[in-house]
Amino acid sequence: MNQLLSERILNMATSATLAMAAKARELRGEGKDIIGLSLGEPDFNTPDFIKNAAKQAIDDNYNSYTPVDGYSELKQAIITKFQRDNNLTYTPEQIVVSTGAKQCLANVALVLLNKGDEVILPCPYWVSYSDIVKLSEGTPVEVKTSISTDFKMTPEQLEAAITPNTKMIWFSSPCNPSGSVYSKRELRALADVLQKHPQIYVVSDEIYEHINFGGGHASMAQFEDMYERTITVNGVSKAFAMTGWRIGFLGAPKAIARACNKMQGQITSGANCIAQRAVITALNESPKKVQYMVDEFKIRRDLILNLLNGIDGFSCNVPEGAFYVFPDVSALFGKTFNGVLVSNATDLSMYLLEEALVATVTGDAFGNPNCLRISYAASQEQIIEAVSRIKKALEG
Repeated sequence: MNQLLSERILNMATSATLAMAAKARELRGEGKDIIGLSLGEPDFNTPDFIKNAAKQAIDDNYNSYTPVDGYSELKQAIITKFQRDNNLTYTPEQIVVSTGAKQCLANVALVLLNKGDEVILPCPYWVSYSDIVKLSEGTPVEVKTSISTDFKMTPEQLEAAITPNTKMIWFSSPCNPSGSVYSKRELRALADVLQKHPQIYVVSDEIYEHINFGGGHASMAQFEDMYERTITVNGVSKAFAMTGWRIGFLGAPKAIARACNKMQGQITSGANCIAQRAVITALNESPKKVQYMVDEFKIRRDLILNLLNGIDGFSCNVPEGAFYVFPDVSALFGKTFNGVLVSNATDLSMYLLEEALVATVTGDAFGNPNCLRISYAASQEQIIEAVSRIKKALEG
């Protein structure tokens, strides 16, 4: 059968997060009590004011094809959001609405990368970055970070990674999977390096922007000398608990936005009409409307850190955003638990699934093989039970 398939698909990795979620569902189907801490999906319901807007859109007979780059009213709401929350000024021609932020990223890669163009990826990075780059015939260049630098790339590391073939740098802040947040000062230091290399564009993935427990969010495009070289990607999946609604958006230089619109027109066309109308309402509201979710995530973060720090072999930074912890578990490598040898994070993740019935994701999928990604987008009761199971499984 593989002879029938393209090299493109054969060379593409399966999303590790989705694969673990599928395995967890399979085990649940067998009657096993699996606690899922693998998916980046809030366990909250979409707020009622957003659901009501969707119901109104149905009643108002929004059922036709949408403009490829989004309804004009939604683009205006996105412009207002960028100005209000990020001090970024965009025009409608610079905005493209897509079927999730993931499609925004794919559009950007497909319209900017040629064969052999290099894309710098600070590790850890979101699981799909590398394969999206490869699909677009680009070359991922991993820059390793560690818990000692809060999993953030330094200016010196960035400078060392740049070659004549470097076309872009991709990063997320707050970061999936580490929860690390780049401050305005840290972004400025990276921008200072990039000023010496005007051919390099930046993809700033800000999907977790509002789930921030520290001093606020900073955008790379806020710097005047980086504005025309930055593509800002965002969406509503995380902050508004709208993962299944599949709406993402980007703000970019006009030429790049036009190219993304052209690409999208040949692949999916415009995003869902009802979801778009609901997102207009979501973005026109103050972020304070969903602050209750952020407050709960912070409580859960503190809870899971306290519990994980009680397990020998787990070393955690303090994530300032998103809803993940990314413990370094390399101290456990080479040890045997209940007759199972754990040689790496992948072994540990599978052992915890089978022995503790807790689904996590190996850090190898995010470019850091010493770690596990654990989502705390679950109830406090589930977090307590899951970590108890993990601790018990590692005492065997």
